[in-house]
Amino acid sequence: MSRRRSNRVKNSKNVTSPGRVTIIDDCEEDEYLHHRSCWKHIAVLNKRVSKPKRAKELEILKLTAPCFYDECTRRGRSKRRIKCKYLASKLQKKLNSKAFVAYLEDVWRSFSDERKKSFVYLDCLWFSMYKSENHNIRSSVFDSIKTKQIFSKKYVFLPIVYWSHWTLLIFCNFGEDLDSDNTCMLFLDSLQTTDSSQRLEPDIRKFVLDMYRTEGRTEDQRLVDEIPFHVPVVPQQTNDVECGSFVLYYIQRFIEDAPEKFSVDDMPYFMKEDWFSHKDLEEFCDKLDSLGTIH
Repeated sequence: MSRRRSNRVKNSKNVTSPGRVTIIDDCEEDEYLHHRSCWKHIAVLNKRVSKPKRAKELEILKLTAPCFYDECTRRGRSKRRIKCKYLASKLQKKLNSKAFVAYLEDVWRSFSDERKKSFVYLDCLWFSMYKSENHNIRSSVFDSIKTKQIFSKKYVFLPIVYWSHWTLLIFCNFGEDLDSDNTCMLFLDSLQTTDSSQRLEPDIRKFVLDMYRTEGRTEDQRLVDEIPFHVPVVPQQTNDVECGSFVLYYIQRFIEDAPEKFSVDDMPYFMKEDWFSHKDLEEFCDKLDSLGTIH
């Protein structure tokens, strides 16, 4: 039985558009400041190219790799402005990618190997790197993804940071036949007024198709286009600094609550507007903060 082509975001039953996650602010180091692949961008600076071509490359990197762009263009940033990030709990501020990864590793370690065997997470910068026009950068993303063996897992977390905004994409049952009714994508966003899901869905589907091809799988593009893309209404942030914390807590709660067998027909399961309270989130942040991973 063929399924209707999914050109738009599919909202789950009793579900409307979603929310948003962490944003990087003027007080903090930029979101990509600690990009772990910066050497690939720095190499651009060392290339001998004409000024017009250099300007074009910098304009591309301004959108796809702020870590490099900011290093080249904003070296004079005020130390006083950076210093303000230490005045509050880091989880109560906008998270850069380095802090997010460290906190996510703490969340991951909190679960037993037995519980984690159905889950895996991908690097939070891989999607933004994938959107780069640099072929070598995109190839390196999929070389890294191969090591994750994602098609052997029931659930794959892909934190996305784009447009200075954190969201969470979850691949469910991607190891199954794409004709299966259990295969779907979930897009969790803590800022209901954004249209991130609609703007990102076309690129997400391209990413998924390339992911299959990189693994040597021959899934038809039509089937990839028809994978249900659900946007549950989940707990929402109340200011512009919480989205990274929300994504971390979405992951924590999803690992705790995800069923052994996931069925699209029963969406949205536990992922609802009252999934957790702000008090729960605050306690979660306090607990992570107390681990002292970020200095």
